[in-house]
Parts: sequence; C-alpha cells; structure tokens
Amino acid sequence: MKDLMRQRTSIKPEIIDILNEQVRIEATASAAYLAMAAWCDQHGWDNSADHFYTQADEERMHMLKLFRYVSDMGAAAISPQVGEVQHDFSTLKEVFETALDNEIHVTESINKIVVACRNANDFATESFMQWYVQEQVEEEYVARRAVELFDIMGDSGMDLILIDERIPKIVYQEAGAGAEGGEEA
Repeated sequence: MKDLMRQRTSIKPEIIDILNEQVRIEATASAAYLAMAAWCDQHGWDNSADHFYTQADEERMHMLKLFRYVSDMGAAAISPQVGEVQHDFSTLKEVFETALDNEIHVTESINKIVVACRNANDFATESFMQWYVQEQVEEEYVARRAVELFDIMGDSGMDLILIDERIPKIVYQEAGAGAEGGEEA
C-alpha cells in the first residue's frame, strides 16, 4: 500500500531528479564550507572560520528543506553522496573567491529548477523554490562583498587582519527593508 501511495505524486520524475540533484549540490556546498572553515582556522582567520561554519550549517539546512519537500510530496528523497571538495587554498582571498563561485553555481542550478518547473507546469514546486531564489540573492551578495573587500583594502599583512575583522559585519538587507544592503556599522 505504501509503495502505491509513493507512486502517486504530482511531481514529474524529471523534477524529482533535479530536486535530488539540488540536495546533492547543497550537501556538497556544506562540505566545501566546512573545508574552508578548517583552512581559515588553521591559518588564524577566526572570524572567517566562524563565517564558513555558519555557511556550512545554512547549506545543510537548505539541503534538508529540499529533502523534506521531496519526501513530503510522496517522492523518493535520496540521501546525497558528497564527493571531494577543495581543502587547500593558497590565500584567504582564494577561499572567498571559491565561495563566490560556489554560490553562483548554486544560483544557476536553482534557476534551472525553476525553469524546469515552469516547463512542467509544476507550480507548487516553483513556488517552493522561490525561497531558494531569494536566499541566493543574499548568499551571492555576502560572498561578493567579501571578495570586494580584498579589492578595496588589499591582500597583505594588516589588510588581511582588517578584512577578517569585517567579515562578520557583512549583512544583506533586502531592498525595501529599510536599506539597500550593506555592512552593519
């Protein structure tokens, strides 16, 4: 009986497949941020390490939210297998550049899901994915702003210490929420 119920879902198989792929992408992003946190810890960038620990938790939450949605809709959610992630970096700037590249990749993947949902007339999943669309605006903003700090402040000696101190202050404020984004004072 349970197997019959699992076969009855309004989500098309191709949408289930790309949602499960997004679960894997979110899990990989979480693992990548853990590796970045470890690298920052090893090199004495405590604030940056805390930033990436927080990011790893967020990506895991994103993965779980998708996983639960697939399962709640009666489809088979697949526990992801995470492959290798980058553990070594040449500079702190490279860590943040890699984080920005990862966020852009996640955004592109989410956009593909939204397009697939529209093509499949899967309005429930498209509506569900809007949370991810908005979340990626924040994720990309924070990652991009961190990289910009290196361009503005430099990337040696005292510059890096100041950048590490500023990382926790990067906060995205949604347009119309009182400010158009920026760092907290």
